[in-house]
Amino acid sequence: MEKKYKEEVSKRGIFNEEGDIDLSKRRIINGNTTNLNDFNNVKYTWTSDWYRQAMNNFWIPEEINLNQDIKDYRNLSKAEKKAYDRILSFLTYLDSIQTANLPNLQTYITANEINLCLAIQTYQEAIHSQSYSYILDTICSPDERTRILYLWKEDDHLLKRNKFIGDQYNEFIKDDSEFNLMRVLIANYILEGIYFYSGFSFFYNLGRNGKMPGTVQEIRYINRDENTHLWLFRSMINDLKEERPDLFTDELKEFYLSLLKEGVEQEIAWGKYAIGDEIQGLNSQMIEDYIKYLGNLRAKGLGLGTIYEGYEDEPQSMKWVSEYSDPNQVKTDFFEGKVSAYSKSSVIEDDL
Repeated sequence: MEKKYKEEVSKRGIFNEEGDIDLSKRRIINGNTTNLNDFNNVKYTWTSDWYRQAMNNFWIPEEINLNQDIKDYRNLSKAEKKAYDRILSFLTYLDSIQTANLPNLQTYITANEINLCLAIQTYQEAIHSQSYSYILDTICSPDERTRILYLWKEDDHLLKRNKFIGDQYNEFIKDDSEFNLMRVLIANYILEGIYFYSGFSFFYNLGRNGKMPGTVQEIRYINRDENTHLWLFRSMINDLKEERPDLFTDELKEFYLSLLKEGVEQEIAWGKYAIGDEIQGLNSQMIEDYIKYLGNLRAKGLGLGTIYEGYEDEPQSMKWVSEYSDPNQVKTDFFEGKVSAYSKSSVIEDDL
């Protein structure tokens, strides 16, 4: 299929005095941009709300109290600790690779208002990496911290997970075709909308069992950011569908759907491997049901139909995830510290 879609994506450069000012000529890719950031003249109007939301999401990882987590980490069951280490390692990798890849993606986006959003996302992904580092520095010894960060060097399953997304990004660096750009956008969408959401649910389960409260609150704030990132990539892809219908032929839509399904299947296998059936409040069936639901939700968000019949609604057994994902829905006596100072922006009310 790649051979049929080898059209190269143009890089936007830095300053272009011959760039278009007329909004009707602005394009997400292959446009003729001046690169001037004009906040009063935007074509993609959703970016204004996105920008405000992202700016209101500002938070500082070190402001969250991890004193209880230091004690709880040593008292986790063997299965809980294994899952905690594996999933935190994977999430750290995902945010790290996002921080590295987004600037490359920006090179090809020719709508300045979208690039402003991507710049904020890059900053937020760096904050997330800082957050994971803060958690590990606080609850682990230096040797434990290093082992968890580089767990993929000894865990073949985790290495396979890392490579799936990493390979999509690397392929675009080697061959910047429109086909590979779309593959990167879909890979981002999978990462933000399936991998992160699935991983976060494990930590929320610890929270509802009264364990690792500081980690749970860090994850809540990360989750709120990732919610906006998912919104960003969904909007970009759907706007490209309008601008470039030739990148959404039936054949290509089937390919994008296959990428989503591959992401879901990998996440299910990973969830069963990392979590299993020995953790209170979670089991393999719950994990599979929830991830298939997420896969359907993401496919629907792009107008690609349904991947798994019978998984259109949020599973009853996982309803608690939504409650725990809101950073402002915190019991009075559960978290302490200055975290309430950041309660000025809620999770987006959307069908994300």
